[in-house]
Amino acid sequence: MNLRAETGQITLWVLGLALALLGLGGISVDLWRVMGERSELAVIADSAAVAGANGIDVDWYRATGEVRLDESLAQDLALSILSQEDVVVVGLTVQNDQIVVEIRREVLFSLLNILTAGQDPSVTVDVVGRATADLS
Repeated sequence: MNLRAETGQITLWVLGLALALLGLGGISVDLWRVMGERSELAVIADSAAVAGANGIDVDWYRATGEVRLDESLAQDLALSILSQEDVVVVGLTVQNDQIVVEIRREVLFSLLNILTAGQDPSVTVDVVGRATADLS
């Protein structure tokens, strides 16, 4: 057995293993970051939808006894919440007694950015929040 012929082999294995662990660690850290951003966006979308669901058309309710949203008031209430956040509003729909808020945010990777040679990889996270106006 010639030990001189195998000089440096362990170094290559350790280097390869370290790069693989860095890649897996980057994927897991960035994946958890995306999941956290998605949870935060869900809270923002739900908050905006609930705020918008408070925009009840009072005159319509008094005249008919039916709960219906005032479209402009509901949108203004929802947008007042969304304007405080760093999100892109994809859609804001008011129909009768329901409001639907669709928002988006781009999440840049942090550790995977090292492995992609500075290409700024990212994931776009879309979330929908819904609320229904109810006086009971």
